[in-house]
Amino acid sequence: MDLGLTGCSVLITGASKGIGRATALAFAREGAAAIHVTARSGAELESLKAEIEAGSPAKVHPHALDLTNAAAREKLIAATLDVDILINNAGAIPSGSIYAVDEKAWRDGWELKVFGYIAMTRAFYARMCERGHGVILNDIGNSGENPDFNYVAGSAGNASLMAFTKAMGGRGLDHGVRVLAVNPGPVATERMDKMLRQRAQTDFGDAERWPDLLRGFPAKRAASSEEVADLMVFLSSPKAAYMSGCIVTIDGGISARGSIV
Repeated sequence: MDLGLTGCSVLITGASKGIGRATALAFAREGAAAIHVTARSGAELESLKAEIEAGSPAKVHPHALDLTNAAAREKLIAATLDVDILINNAGAIPSGSIYAVDEKAWRDGWELKVFGYIAMTRAFYARMCERGHGVILNDIGNSGENPDFNYVAGSAGNASLMAFTKAMGGRGLDHGVRVLAVNPGPVATERMDKMLRQRAQTDFGDAERWPDLLRGFPAKRAASSEEVADLMVFLSSPKAAYMSGCIVTIDGGISARGSIV
């Protein structure tokens, strides 16, 4: 299927690994002309650039920065404001109960993900409305709809971003702009490995028993980064032009079952 993305431009935050990296590669396969990628690690972004440009005509523009630094974020926005698509993906809210996540860790996690998504959306939404087209896609997480006591900071932050996405996307099409989101469940990344080990320690008293948690998932496995990336690219494309103000869950039935693991 031709998704109609040939020649488009996109900015993907948190693109050095995991879902962000897979999404950059997927946009390249779909014919994106300009792919802007951000992360703290310049070396990983350069590696991604080399891989994409070796296999496609896309031009990759790495931006190594910390998105919680307001000055650096504003510089990024100024350099990329005219992209067709913004993928908000940077952020990792710490796991743990309200007793395990102290105030600083909670605030730091929200600063990058919750307030980071809001700041980026505020800037790009206004520009997209001015020109009459654009897509903003937020990578959130299924804990926003399936709250977890042992991921309380993430559950609360993700629920906030779900409401934010719906509020923005509900009016966006008045100006030709779509705002929507995906809610992945567990994805096979380094971060998920760390979180599963923490959960296994809490539940079983043994971090090495984390594979036992996978057997509790309806699909008996986590998603791959590529599965989530393919969904994100589709939702960003003209093939999904009638979708805005909505959140698409990709968690192998976990939320539908009403379980965490």
